[in-house]
Amino acid sequence: MTAGVQARVLIVARDDAVAGPLAEGLDRLGWRTVTARGPYAAVAALADLGVEAAIVDLASGGHEALTMAQRLKAACAPRRLPVIAIGDPGPELDSCDFDLTLAAPVHPAQMVMRLETLVRTAVAEEEFELRLETFADRGRRLDALEPNSAPFHVLAIGEPAPQFLALSNALARSGAEVVGAFTAYTAFDYLHERPFDAVVLWAGDTSQEALSIAAGMRHNTRLYHTPALLYMRQESYVTMSEAYHRGVTDVASPETPETETARRVVELARSYRRQQAIRKALEKARTSGLMDAATGLFTRDLFARHVGRLAQASRARGRPLSVCVLKVAERADVSAARKGGWLDRAIPQIGSMIGRLVRVEDTAARLGQEVFALALPATGKAAARAAGERIAAVIGCTAFEAGDGQPPFVVDFDIGVAEVGSPEQVGKALEEAAASAQQKAS
Repeated sequence: MTAGVQARVLIVARDDAVAGPLAEGLDRLGWRTVTARGPYAAVAALADLGVEAAIVDLASGGHEALTMAQRLKAACAPRRLPVIAIGDPGPELDSCDFDLTLAAPVHPAQMVMRLETLVRTAVAEEEFELRLETFADRGRRLDALEPNSAPFHVLAIGEPAPQFLALSNALARSGAEVVGAFTAYTAFDYLHERPFDAVVLWAGDTSQEALSIAAGMRHNTRLYHTPALLYMRQESYVTMSEAYHRGVTDVASPETPETETARRVVELARSYRRQQAIRKALEKARTSGLMDAATGLFTRDLFARHVGRLAQASRARGRPLSVCVLKVAERADVSAARKGGWLDRAIPQIGSMIGRLVRVEDTAARLGQEVFALALPATGKAAARAAGERIAAVIGCTAFEAGDGQPPFVVDFDIGVAEVGSPEQVGKALEEAAASAQQKAS
C-alpha cells in the first residue's frame, strides 16, 4: 500500500500466490489494499485503518481461516464489515459467517463489483438500524427485515446447448426456479415483466450478444444491481477483463462442474435478495406518517433528530458522514415562476425526484420551502459534493410548467457541503453547508 493512502480493503493471506495479483489489481482500480499474514496482524490492521471490507484466502490460511470472518467482524463492531472468502465453495462454509465465497482465480474487476455491492449493503443495514431507533422515538415502528424464503428466480438466456441445459438442471436441483429465454428480445420482455434474483448468460458462439445484454442491464436503473453470470467456453475470444467491464458479475465455463457453477449463481441470488430486502425496508419509511406530506422526504425536525443519531454512530463506527444542502438558485425564469405560484407547484415533484435520486442509505429532507438537505453516511466531503451535483444535474434537465403562454422553467441549485466531525458539530456542519450554498447564491 502506498504510504499516506488510506486502505479500503484488508487481504488476509499467508502468501502472495492469490493475494499478490489481486492486491495489485485492486490498488490499480482505486480500492487500496493492505495485506496481513495472520489473524493477529489482521485485527491490528482493522484497529488502525478505516477498512471497508476484508478478503480471506482460504487456501493459504488453513483451518484457522474458517474462523476469520467472525474474528474480523467482532473486531470491527459496531461497524459492519463484509468479509469475502476466496476458495472452493462448500457446505462447511455455511456456518463461517462469510458474506460471499468466490472461487479462485478472482479477477480484480470482478472483486470490485462485489466489494461495491457488499459495502453498500453493510452501510444500508447500519442505516436501517438507526432509522428503527429514530422512528421509535417518534412513536412509529418500521417493519423488520423480511427474508424472502421463496425459491430463487433465475433467468437463463441463450441457445439451448447441452452444457447450458445441464447448468439449468443443476440450478433446478438446487431449488431455484429457472426460466429460459432464447433471444435478447425475449429476455428483456421477461426482465421487465417480473423480478429475477440472478441472470445466467450463455455466450456460446454469440458472446457479444450476451455481453450486450449484460451492458443493457447495467444501463437500466431497475436491473442495475441484478447479478449476471456469463457462462462461456474457455477458448472464447472474450477476455475476462472485457466481460467484467461490460457489466458481468461473474464468469464460469462449462469445464467447471455444473453443481459448482449453480452454487455460485445461488450465492449471487441470495446476496441480491438480501440487498433488496434492506432497500424495501428503508423505503417503507416514506409511508410512516412522519414525512413531509408534499415531497415524501424527512421533515426538518425528523432530519435533525436522525442526523444527530447518525453522527454518534459514525464516530462509533469510524465512518465519515457528510451533509449537503441544495437551495433553489435564483434565475429570471424561476423568479417569474415563483411570483405566479408555479414554483410552489413544482416543489413536490422536485422533492420526489431528490428522494428517488439519492442512494437508499442516504437521508433526504426538506428544510424549507425551497431548501433541501442530504445526510450521506460513509461519505466524505468530495463524494457528497459529487452526489449533490449529480442530483442537481438531473433535475436541471427537467422543464417545469409555468402557466398558459409562458415557456417552461428550469431549476438549478446552489450547493453547499460539509463533513460532520463529531456529534456536537452536526448543527455547525449544517450551518456551514447552508452558508456555502448561500454564498454561491450571492
